[in-house]
Amino acid sequence: MQKFKIILAGLRVLLALLVLSPMVAMVDATWTSGAAFAQSVIKNIEVVGNRRVEPETVRSYLQFNSGDTYNASKVDASIKALFATGLFADVAIDYKGSTVIVTVKENPVINQVAFEGNSEVDTATLIGEVQLKPRSVFTRAKAQADTQRILDVYRRQGLFAATVEPKIIELEQDRVNLVFEINEGAATKVKGINFVGNHAFTDSQLRDVISTTQVGWFDFLKGTSVYDPDRMNLDRELVRQYYLKNGYPDASVTAANAEIDPDGSGFIITFAIDEGQPYTFGAINIESSLPGIDTSTLKGDLLTQAGAVYDASEIDKTSEQLTLDIADQGYAFARVRPRPIPDATNHTIAITYVVDEGPRIYIERINVIGNTRTKDFVIRREFRLAEGDAFNSLMVDRAKKRLQALGLFKSVDIKRRPGSAPDRVILDVVVQEQSTGELSFGAGYSTSEGVIGDVSISERNLFGNGQYVRLKLAGSFERMQVDLSFTEPRFLDRNLAAGFDLFFKQLDYTDQSGFEQRKLGGDVRLGFPLAEHLWMQTMYSLSRDEIFDVTNWASPAIKEACGNFDPNGPTDQNGLFRCSDAGYWTSLVGTTISYDKRNNAKNPNRGYYIQLANDFAGLGGDAQYWRVNAEGRYYYPITDKITFVGRAVGGMIQGWGGQDVRLLDSFFKGGETVRGFDISGFGPREIGPNSPNQDALGGQKYWAATAEVRFPLPFVPEDIGLSGAVFADAGSLWDATGGARAAVAATHNSANFPKGPDTLIDSNVIRSSVGGSLMWNSPVGPLRMDFAQVLTKDKYDQTQFFRFGASSQF
Repeated sequence: MQKFKIILAGLRVLLALLVLSPMVAMVDATWTSGAAFAQSVIKNIEVVGNRRVEPETVRSYLQFNSGDTYNASKVDASIKALFATGLFADVAIDYKGSTVIVTVKENPVINQVAFEGNSEVDTATLIGEVQLKPRSVFTRAKAQADTQRILDVYRRQGLFAATVEPKIIELEQDRVNLVFEINEGAATKVKGINFVGNHAFTDSQLRDVISTTQVGWFDFLKGTSVYDPDRMNLDRELVRQYYLKNGYPDASVTAANAEIDPDGSGFIITFAIDEGQPYTFGAINIESSLPGIDTSTLKGDLLTQAGAVYDASEIDKTSEQLTLDIADQGYAFARVRPRPIPDATNHTIAITYVVDEGPRIYIERINVIGNTRTKDFVIRREFRLAEGDAFNSLMVDRAKKRLQALGLFKSVDIKRRPGSAPDRVILDVVVQEQSTGELSFGAGYSTSEGVIGDVSISERNLFGNGQYVRLKLAGSFERMQVDLSFTEPRFLDRNLAAGFDLFFKQLDYTDQSGFEQRKLGGDVRLGFPLAEHLWMQTMYSLSRDEIFDVTNWASPAIKEACGNFDPNGPTDQNGLFRCSDAGYWTSLVGTTISYDKRNNAKNPNRGYYIQLANDFAGLGGDAQYWRVNAEGRYYYPITDKITFVGRAVGGMIQGWGGQDVRLLDSFFKGGETVRGFDISGFGPREIGPNSPNQDALGGQKYWAATAEVRFPLPFVPEDIGLSGAVFADAGSLWDATGGARAAVAATHNSANFPKGPDTLIDSNVIRSSVGGSLMWNSPVGPLRMDFAQVLTKDKYDQTQFFRFGASSQF
């Protein structure tokens, strides 16, 4: 019984323990949790390691404050926020007791930014490109970003092999010098430019349109053969505009790709073209919803003509001219919108110019951005709008195209943004400039002059004023020439091209006529448009011509030209005839009118060109004459690749006031006019015992005509630049000067000319030839070889079957 009581008491104690244990555990857990809570509350935040940055600045980026519960996720967010400031190289946050300790290591301050190894890109350009500057905070992320910016600059220069490594030099007081070590590598140039899908125009014609050029022998003198993605985008638009101008309204450049060739030495650029079908203009009409506008009076502004080849640029110019004309009638907000009506069956596009009233918005301001060299006025003068004028989107678009046509900018963009009022707009003209200077030279061989060469330096944006200047030196065994030209394309801020030329030329006609000629002088000129495609230039010229080094065996007519007619006259120590009146001054005014409808000035295959030049000498000076020259050219595409070219030239010179035309002012013609003839190979000539070389005397009248068919050579890749032609030439030169006639007639006086009389051969007989040509767009420039067989000539004309030299476009 006693044992039973003891066991029962033990069970009661055990039961009590089982009941009380959870309660004790709960009490213990509650006590522990409360202690932990008391310990996780942040009572203090300390910042250590900072030198320049104030502690409060550091605390402002923390995601927690004193009194908050310590939270690991907020600590992580605080670290990220501090790193994002760019002020710190390292950040750590520790929690000790109730204190949070924020340890920072500040990024150093840049003392100096330097560049090493750069020669192709100047330091000033690189300084303007990078974002890190002296006294700014250095971060590795910003240094890497600037490294990429520098690489982008070099890639725009075609230096894709360039490498850049940023390095820091630590200084005292947490300062560093930042040095970008640059290895420029070799320039990556354009080895080839190809076109795919082009049928209407050859690769050679399209290469003349774009600004990028292929690598050549002398490409180191210019930057256009260096690969530039921005320039390639410009070229893409130039090709498209060329098609739109020449009858292909649906043409597009579907792709423009640049690929490194397998050996990594250059880029191959390929333009993929979808030409579409050629179109001509259909009916042209004007519709107006504005009261008081008589559309019949606007017909004279139409440049688009029914039946003509479709030309998008003519539509733009007509729209602009109509807008200006209507604005002059008091409709400042008039809007002209061309409405094309295509006829796919007949391949015509009728154009209706719709005139209505546009939104009443004014131009508040025009900002020019990106022009570091070009002055603002050069850009602003291309706008036919000014601040305060009514806004017209067509006029703005035309201004953009004029800016692109200047050739001064790699890209042009005009952005529009709201002004200070709902009816105000601000125009931002954003331009990217390109190199406008060029140094070039060439060398070669000509059958007419022997070894030839030239050097020229030009600048199309002189001092940022948009002016053009060129200095050229050229020479050969037969010629020496120096020219300096200056042109202001917007004289008095109007559409006037004014300029001057200074020139010196020395020619050796010893083999042809037994003398040498020297010409020194200058001129001033003023050119302006009379109408679309019609240009007029007036000029005044003052020059001194001199004949010298006349050979002792020169004909009496040549000796008469140098003022010493005596056949036995004095000679110098070199046996050359001494001239007593070798030089004279010429003061003349001249006018030239040109009408140009060619589709490409460099390499046309459609259109025509007409020029008439008239000179009047005698406003002072010694010479008195009237001279006229005329020229016409016609181009017709027989097929997509074959072009017919026709050319006709002619001219005459005549003295006035009782004065005869001087020998040096006469026309001398040869193989450059009718192929198959030598230099000065046809025309008046003195024949006889007193003229053993049968000297050419020049004539006062000439004409010439050419018919030529140009074609690509079969089985020859087009990118080589070889092409061929067959031609037929004809022409004549006659009417020797009165002085030459008198000198030849004087040889019939046996007392003065015991050798016997001479004869003047002066006939207007037609000289003609046929032949073939081989043309090459070589790396040193266009070269041409002509093989000509003379069909008709005068008895004493001098011929030349083969002619080789630099190609002259016509």
